[in-house]
Amino acid sequence: MNDSSTTADPTHAEAAERLGELSAALNRVVLGQSAVIEQVLAAFLAGGHVLIEGVPGLAKTLLAQCLATTLGGEFSRIQFTPDLMPADITGHAMYDMKSEKFRLRRGPIFCNILLADEINRAPAKTQAALLEVMQEQRVTIEGKALSVPEPFMVLATQNPIEHEGTYLLPEAQLDRFVMKVLIDYPDAEAERRIAMNLAGIRDDLRSLAQTLEAMLDPAAALALRAQARKIRIDEEIADYAVAIARATRQWPGIEIGAGPRASIALLRVAQASALMAGRDFVVPDDVKRFATACLRHRITLSAEFQMEGQSPDEVLERLIEDQQAPRQ
Repeated sequence: MNDSSTTADPTHAEAAERLGELSAALNRVVLGQSAVIEQVLAAFLAGGHVLIEGVPGLAKTLLAQCLATTLGGEFSRIQFTPDLMPADITGHAMYDMKSEKFRLRRGPIFCNILLADEINRAPAKTQAALLEVMQEQRVTIEGKALSVPEPFMVLATQNPIEHEGTYLLPEAQLDRFVMKVLIDYPDAEAERRIAMNLAGIRDDLRSLAQTLEAMLDPAAALALRAQARKIRIDEEIADYAVAIARATRQWPGIEIGAGPRASIALLRVAQASALMAGRDFVVPDDVKRFATACLRHRITLSAEFQMEGQSPDEVLERLIEDQQAPRQ
């Protein structure tokens, strides 16, 4: 690990450089997903969790593993299934025959980066157990409250195509994710390189993944989060973010608009965007940069718009462009 990873209070330029190096390392291993990596890093800096939607085989697990490695944290993966119980996530008390006492068995939730794979395959009670931990940052087992490690981030995935045997996340639960990230197929060159590596023709990606090292440690990662929260936000910028969120509640074609958590998400992610750019203040473009990702899972289109084939992203892009940004 680079000794500079533990240096306290880096300048904004140093923080941006460090984040750029981390992003570059992830992009060298997770090919063709630069936009996804950028959004996930912004969500991490904002202290939020991410819902990733995409078909299988697009390196979602690899991304979560590599993120945990570069941040110097512990990684866990939970495959959500219809028979998964809340205790399978959080842990439970078990009787120890030798000591004749109950002891706590911690579940896989006790990690830094958790991949909740196909979260919509588990029933509501199990989904709620995970989402409660995401919100409270702690687990209660047999009346004992246990905090999850810090930093803590959940990357939850869902398949947008296959709906048989799935349980849709209610809007109130979706609202707990700071972003919904759409992951698509890589370009032809990236897919060619991935295929050649997995077929054994080349091994450069495999070597890169194996040699990926921690570029931060948990303390340094938390320091970056804290630094992002100190980024200055002018009141006019805050009003702009709130106006975007509120506009979703009366925009034609949107049946259910975004709640107050959307305004908070827009501002926190805008702070992350500013830090990634090496600035100590937020500009309107920081709000716009990730606005669609922060809002697409918080709105519901009317039946008429859905029948017309319009997507939440298309509607949101028109809505965001219609809001007058403050002059810089």
